[in-house]
Amino acid sequence: MDQNAPSNNPDENIPPSQEPQRSPQESPSSSQNTQTPPESPLTSPPPPPSGTVSQDDKNLGLLCHLLGFFSSFLGPLIIWLIKKDQSAFVNDQGKEALNFQITVVIGYAIACVLVFVFIGIFLLPLIMIAELVFCIMGCVAAGQGRAFRYPVSIRLIK
Repeated sequence: MDQNAPSNNPDENIPPSQEPQRSPQESPSSSQNTQTPPESPLTSPPPPPSGTVSQDDKNLGLLCHLLGFFSSFLGPLIIWLIKKDQSAFVNDQGKEALNFQITVVIGYAIACVLVFVFIGIFLLPLIMIAELVFCIMGCVAAGQGRAFRYPVSIRLIK
């Protein structure tokens, strides 16, 4: 073989002084830069761990869900605006309760329009019962320090 001819092996073309340092276990192909793919912007961060939630935060999270039933979106909005920067759990649960109550208001508006074609007469009590059940589920979960996700909710506030 001619010594002046270029070699097909890329490691043989690098002078010894410029050759990258490798550990004995590392193969030439494993020295390439491997990066983890960036997190998708559509995925939401995981809820805060339940072991780090204080009793005050649990109570405020519970209050967000409870006030949602009695005051529509105003109660969760006020608590969320006041406490969102002080507690990750209250921020998460406040946004969740607020999004759900906005969804309920939209549902009530649609049902009120549909009252004129008699479908809304049946939708209004269904929406109210579903709101009550989901708010109770949210109160129980937040009271235990678990993040709660409403099964039917338009996530307008992220």
